[in-house]
Amino acid sequence: MAVAKIRVYPDPVLQVKAAEIEKIDERVVQLAADMAETMYAAPGVGLAAPQIGVSARLICLDVKPPEGEKELITLINPVIIEAEGRIVEEEGCLSVPEIRENVARSERVLVRGLDLNERQREIEAHGLLAVAFQHEIDHLDGILFIDRISRLKRGIIQRKMRRRMQDARADREDGSRLF
Repeated sequence: MAVAKIRVYPDPVLQVKAAEIEKIDERVVQLAADMAETMYAAPGVGLAAPQIGVSARLICLDVKPPEGEKELITLINPVIIEAEGRIVEEEGCLSVPEIRENVARSERVLVRGLDLNERQREIEAHGLLAVAFQHEIDHLDGILFIDRISRLKRGIIQRKMRRRMQDARADREDGSRLF
């Protein structure tokens, strides 16, 4: 297993719909293991394959506190088949670092997908787990949580993220001149 580099907005892979996984083979199992290790190392409560640069419909989640027992959920080709209620929670994202905003989501969802043993699973989720499923499945559709907030707030965040990227590029350029 290996910790992968998490892609940061505005990386294009984060903004396209991920491809269905046709066959669960050794590569998919390894990808899932790498994603879980990356998620725990970050630390985060969820990760979608596009966040590590892989356009595949694979997510992993664990909403339990880090000091508790792990309850890893890995789903391939997940879909939300039912949703109801409304909850507004503050969300953050490993691909949009240091930004947190309130986002409206369904309070309960029923999610269907395949596990790594090719068994179909249906998971009914409420509260934080429901929010996490919606957040990660959005990633598979090229949607970030900032796409679900007001245009004004999104514009401010986008400018801030672009500025960070430019500053990081300038720092790298300045650093390379020193050698």
